[in-house]
Amino acid sequence: MDRAADGTASGAAETATWAAACGSGVTADFWCDPVCPYSWVAAQWLQEVTRVRPVGIRLRLMSLQVLNEGREVDPEDPDGEWGAYLWAPVRACAAVEQRYGHEALGRFYRALGVRLHHRGEWDGIERALADAGLPREVAEAAWTTEYDAVVRASHARAVALVGTDVGTPVVAVDEVAFFGPVVSPAPRGEAAGRLWDGVLKLASVPGFHELRRPAATAPDFGPEPAAGASPYVGHKSDVRPPTG
Repeated sequence: MDRAADGTASGAAETATWAAACGSGVTADFWCDPVCPYSWVAAQWLQEVTRVRPVGIRLRLMSLQVLNEGREVDPEDPDGEWGAYLWAPVRACAAVEQRYGHEALGRFYRALGVRLHHRGEWDGIERALADAGLPREVAEAAWTTEYDAVVRASHARAVALVGTDVGTPVVAVDEVAFFGPVVSPAPRGEAAGRLWDGVLKLASVPGFHELRRPAATAPDFGPEPAAGASPYVGHKSDVRPPTG
């Protein structure tokens, strides 16, 4: 097949992916580090998307600490003041997923996001576990390396899709994957759906790389999300029996 024909075939496949994501129902993988404020805003946007588009969101974990390993200066902690704490939330998330399954991870991530980003409770892991109906003692795993291999494996899957020169979040739908979107505040209602449509369309264009403009001074988290069912979906292989 010549390059022109190959490009046409590739473009048709990517357009079909976008059309499916917009219209007939798909599951999108959403990788995030729970300490990332813009990932939390993106999570609120995606929750809105599930209300106005036939889209399911599968929550995945990645780590900014893994991403920045080996760098002389950690851009997330340039003064070295946070230390191991930046590992703690994602380790706690991995412990919840491995012990209690994907649905429990969704509940915990929602509760943890409220505690960390809306209330500024950076010592709130135990309280978030309680909010999610999970044992507080799971927080002990946040200060160990017990689930680091799980975090690293999930992180590696995201990086394989988008490379190491980005951050969180990462979204993937079939063969289309991208970093972002970085948006603040989270669009609501049909505005959230239109952003989803547009992001998928842009990401499906062969060769499209980047679109940027100046950022706001700080993320706008909006109101605390109301308690309710987790917007995230999983597969049977994601669910594990409780171990404690």
